Amino acid sequence: MLLVLTGITAVCVALLAYVNELTKEPIAQANAKTLSDAVSAVVPGFDNNPIAEKQVQVVNGVEYAVYTTKKGEELIGAAVEAATMGFGGELKVLVGFDAQGNINDYSVLAHAETPGLGSKSADWFKKGAKGDITGMNPGQAPLKVSKDGGQVDAITASTITSRAFLAAVNAAYAAFAGQSTADGASSASQTNVEPADSAN
Repeated sequence: MLLVLTGITAVCVALLAYVNELTKEPIAQANAKTLSDAVSAVVPGFDNNPIAEKQVQVVNGVEYAVYTTKKGEELIGAAVEAATMGFGGELKVLVGFDAQGNINDYSVLAHAETPGLGSKSADWFKKGAKGDITGMNPGQAPLKVSKDGGQVDAITASTITSRAFLAAVNAAYAAFAGQSTADGASSASQTNVEPADSAN
């Protein structure tokens, strides 16, 4: 009986390992395409390969992926992955900045927020929406909800999610600007922000 169970277990483990090996590459390719499409959406017009040229910037002890976008040799901007804890769990966003650090667009990559409330973050802060953050520059003033004296309308009944989202955007800007901390508008005087050149 023990030998039979051991044999069955060994076969199951081998099958799982085989299936994992078969699916690993297609899953990685699908994830890479999803990320590439998201970068194209938040910072369009580049002709380099920002995914392959990914840089890492450490902000407040956390690593952030920075995808610098260029057209020829000209810097267009960058897309930065950032995550914070929202009301329901981790809120992960990809924020696109132009060369001056102004917010171009964003994409919510993952969240665990309440459907119909915090989940509205996927659209609430988009261009033309009530909480529109496009065109804003966190280097001139960190983004805050109006309840905290800021300039951004929070999602109705979801202030916690809104604060978490804006914290992620501010941290993304700090990573884009090559700052080691996300503690305010330390780059207000910069007109053309150069992302970090190498991994930290």
